[in-house]
Amino acid sequence: MRVAASAVVLPSGVIGPAAVDIEGDRIAAVTPVASAPDRVLAPGFVDLQVNGIDDIDVASASGADWDQLERRVLAQGVTTWCPTLVTAPIDRYGPALERIAAAAARSPLIAGAHLEGPFLGGAPGAHRRDWMQALSLDWLAGLPPVVRIMTLAPELAGAVDCVRLLVERGALVSLGHSTATYEEAEAAVEAGARLVTHLFNGMGPLHHRSPGLVGAALSDDRLTTSVIADFVHVHPAAIAAAFRAKGPGRVVLVTDRVAAAEAGGAPRLADGTLAGSVLTMDGAVRNVVGQCGVSLADAVLAASTTPARLIGLADRGRIEPGARADLVALTPEPDLTVEQVWVGGVPAG
Repeated sequence: MRVAASAVVLPSGVIGPAAVDIEGDRIAAVTPVASAPDRVLAPGFVDLQVNGIDDIDVASASGADWDQLERRVLAQGVTTWCPTLVTAPIDRYGPALERIAAAAARSPLIAGAHLEGPFLGGAPGAHRRDWMQALSLDWLAGLPPVVRIMTLAPELAGAVDCVRLLVERGALVSLGHSTATYEEAEAAVEAGARLVTHLFNGMGPLHHRSPGLVGAALSDDRLTTSVIADFVHVHPAAIAAAFRAKGPGRVVLVTDRVAAAEAGGAPRLADGTLAGSVLTMDGAVRNVVGQCGVSLADAVLAASTTPARLIGLADRGRIEPGARADLVALTPEPDLTVEQVWVGGVPAG
């Protein structure tokens, strides 16, 4: 099968017109062509933080709910995603992780679970403080393999040992919901933490004498940082600054989508606290390209290539021979809306 586009986003940049040749579920070749449909062809997006969509929360999803969630992420151009569990009573995680593992066994789209809590610190945001826990090496050691990402606060007692344990188990450790000092954040990075959860949100502010987690995120090349680019959670100028400070390949776009109807703005608690987003991944790409001065190539790195690399998925997130043929066709700039999606070379929807 051959899929052609006027612009094809490769790891090295945008070329076109070009065609992607697919054999089985893999990309066989990328070839220049004389003409092609006026569209953008990018690797399928990878969303590391999805709590729910519309009326379905991943914490309680079961059965046909997972089919609905799959259709809804595919509609955004997402071909790999991490169902995300937020802070909850500790005994609720086991059943929810069993349901996610069962769904992942059936779906090529689910990369594993992201636990955003319950080991959070001084900036819990919408997470319930009474459900937050002290770090427990024993509990972490007993987590099932489906856990791919863990967000924790580096200021908690025992954080360094817990980061080491999680890294040894093959999990990606992300730092977030934290008022850690710069030194506490750096200690976690030395132990193997490599991501910061939704930069600027759920953390202390940057101060020139006490840079904190934001300072570590922006200055340490070992850290990649995720960002919610809905322009409610973070101002476009701050997003632009993050991309410029980190450089290509060190920013990840996430939706932090929650089970709420799409509407203007973002969901909030009764006291006004932000409680996730109703952002789509194609919307995040469109926003950073259109209003943050981010190139299309760098936006696709942040939406596809970098998150796939972080969670160890070397077979996707890029258009190159040998990669899984997960592709999304977008309308030309500035619209960049989803036109068609392929998973393993098979059209979706």
